[in-house]
Amino acid sequence: MKEACGVFGVYAPGQPVARLTFDGIYALQHRGQESAGMAVSDGETITVVKDMGLVATVFDERTLSALQGHLAIGHTRYSTHGSSDWRNAQPAYRAVGRAGFALGHNGNLTETDTLAERAGMLPGVATSDSDVVAGLLAAAYPGTASDPADGELAGVIQAVVPELAGAFSFVLMDATHLYGVRDPHGFRPLCLGRLGEAGRPAGWVLASESPALDVIGAAFVRELSPGELVVIGPSGVRSVQLFAEDQVDDRLCIFEFVYFARPDTRLHGIEVHGARRRMGELLARQAPVDADMVMAVPESGVPAAEGYAKESAIPYGQGLVKNRYIGRTFIDPDHQARERAVRRKLNPLRDNIEGKRLVVVDDSIVRSTTIRTVVAMLREAGAAEVHLRVSSPPFAWPCFYGIDTPTRAELLAASMTVPEMTAYLGADSLAFLTLDNLKAAIGAGGVGFCDACLTGEYPVSVPLADDRLRAPGDRPGVLQGALPGV
Repeated sequence: MKEACGVFGVYAPGQPVARLTFDGIYALQHRGQESAGMAVSDGETITVVKDMGLVATVFDERTLSALQGHLAIGHTRYSTHGSSDWRNAQPAYRAVGRAGFALGHNGNLTETDTLAERAGMLPGVATSDSDVVAGLLAAAYPGTASDPADGELAGVIQAVVPELAGAFSFVLMDATHLYGVRDPHGFRPLCLGRLGEAGRPAGWVLASESPALDVIGAAFVRELSPGELVVIGPSGVRSVQLFAEDQVDDRLCIFEFVYFARPDTRLHGIEVHGARRRMGELLARQAPVDADMVMAVPESGVPAAEGYAKESAIPYGQGLVKNRYIGRTFIDPDHQARERAVRRKLNPLRDNIEGKRLVVVDDSIVRSTTIRTVVAMLREAGAAEVHLRVSSPPFAWPCFYGIDTPTRAELLAASMTVPEMTAYLGADSLAFLTLDNLKAAIGAGGVGFCDACLTGEYPVSVPLADDRLRAPGDRPGVLQGALPGV
């Protein structure tokens, strides 16, 4: 799976905002590794620098030194709607008004073609849903600020954003102000931080995840509410609710806790690492097994494996060594290439494995390439038994809200029962954490989650004719079974 993007913004007069932004998006690199970019304003001109590659590849000391100003936004991208090329690297920029505006987007819109028509874009002209949003904002731009204290862009955002459907956390900027926006379901995270002392803030920061605040020395203030717009400028922070009360329904993506967010991130006031350990503990209660060692599929399975070992009193150990310098396996073009990439990335510790009954903990099973190859490697290294334990429910439905998942036909859980998956993967047993236990492990009482990838219950309508929804055996245009939430 690929997450959509990481977004970051900083308003800090007198501070090196380009370097702060570099550090911020570097901390969010796990959310997007295809391209990186930032836009910086000196109050008169907005300068945008973006390119394909990692943050440290796109920016160097010479580039950062040339970016002078008092506010900036930054972006790291994975592609969802729109191909992976330079045109779709962000921030997106439009030259309207006094100095134009720039936009960074995390998420995915569900009615992009309709919105593109509304923006006056010819078919095929828009290269991504973020490009469409920039086009809509530019088309609605008045050219001059109706209230200069709020910046030129505030009124435009309030007019355009309520028309959007799907998942979006935006950071935006014009020449003088920084803006943050979350969709009314809060699918993707976005938080506010403060630079300086509480009584005399030196600046304000927006970020997809709280560690991006920590790395620049900013204090966490709060998460933006679903449907909220914050306007940041010389007079401080102003908040506007863009949606009616009956349109707001908090549905943070549950996979932020399972896989996407950094372990040191706090969401709904809960540290992700602790939630993942509790997933492992509940999994041990739910699906115990006699074994000699608990091990993780690194890196994302480690906290749950620690929790499983603690609850089960089975010793925790390392069974696989990860090559930290290997590329990402999902970019390889076919199944065999992905299998080879897994073997390049992971290698078994034979002395720890040979003759032992293993509990192997991972966070999820999607296509199954990684875990099937891992089981085969452990068998080759002499494991006596391999019992798979997964710290989330079966992943059976594609995401339309910002995760670039395979089609339903490629999702193992969409076409196989648990016994069938066990045999296919070559394991001695397989168990998934239940959805109730997953939510109990997170422990965020009183808030909702989007779990459409696990249940098929989509909070925002999705295109039923989309090929991504068809499971193996479905005829074109015909879906077997029901979509519970559509």
